[in-house]
Amino acid sequence: MKPPYTKPALPIADQIDKLVALGMIIADRALAEHCLQHISYYRLSAYWLPFENPKGQAGPRFRPGTTFEDVMALYDFDRRLRLLVLDAIERIEVAVRGSWAYQLAMLGGAFGYVDAAHYADPQKFARNCTKLDREVSRSKDTFIRHYKTNYSGPARPPVWMAAELLSFGLLSQWYAALKEPRVRQSIAAPFDIDERIFVTFVHQLAIVRNICAHHGRLWNRQLDVAYTLPKKKPVELAETVNRHLPKRLYNTLAMLHYLLTRAEPGNDWGDRLKALMATLPAGRPAEMGFPADWLDRKLWGGMK
Repeated sequence: MKPPYTKPALPIADQIDKLVALGMIIADRALAEHCLQHISYYRLSAYWLPFENPKGQAGPRFRPGTTFEDVMALYDFDRRLRLLVLDAIERIEVAVRGSWAYQLAMLGGAFGYVDAAHYADPQKFARNCTKLDREVSRSKDTFIRHYKTNYSGPARPPVWMAAELLSFGLLSQWYAALKEPRVRQSIAAPFDIDERIFVTFVHQLAIVRNICAHHGRLWNRQLDVAYTLPKKKPVELAETVNRHLPKRLYNTLAMLHYLLTRAEPGNDWGDRLKALMATLPAGRPAEMGFPADWLDRKLWGGMK
């Protein structure tokens, strides 16, 4: 039988005392109080886990020399990483939405995207339509109000409006549900990548987007799903990914960098990532899935 949760709520002063008792060095109690007030003990606890001794080891919980500033540096790194990843996702997401809408419009016109013949699973198609209808009914967007006010139908808006209305997660479901590989490939074609890889990455990207949008820990997270890693093409990506740790963030970052070179040639996102990674303490990149020689690989500007 599981025991009930009985941990007590602690005032911030007691939280600081607890950390000190566990072996953390807190030289500036005012700083610690400010951070615990505005971030919270529970959120920060994910960032001091890497500084803890193995469970069951005798002695203090934290490794010798661990400071509150060390924890805050890691927290700040993760915050900046999320913002950088969101910056890339924004541009990739817009490009994916545009490609999806354009290709389906060329395939079946403004409303062909809701033709059941284009989808492999009738039940998934019906569920996706229900979710779309829900989004249309509750939308306050000007373009949807204009459509409802000025046109008698169809009830579902044209594909280029749907592309702006759907959440990215739902858009990824519409994309994955398409029956014909050639149609999925036409959407992936502007990115010079196989649709079998792209479909899985768009799904993963929707998950990463939600983590970032909800301010979740990202830096050393093991993601729930891995995308299908390329074996041969594109060559620079296939030779860059880490096949031993497929669910770690490194592979996501590599794909984002690759796709941005297609969606926005000449962008500086990769350089900004390298500059950010240089601020992470030695050894920590491995916890994100970064190979030791990642900077030597062609995708990142190396010669390998």
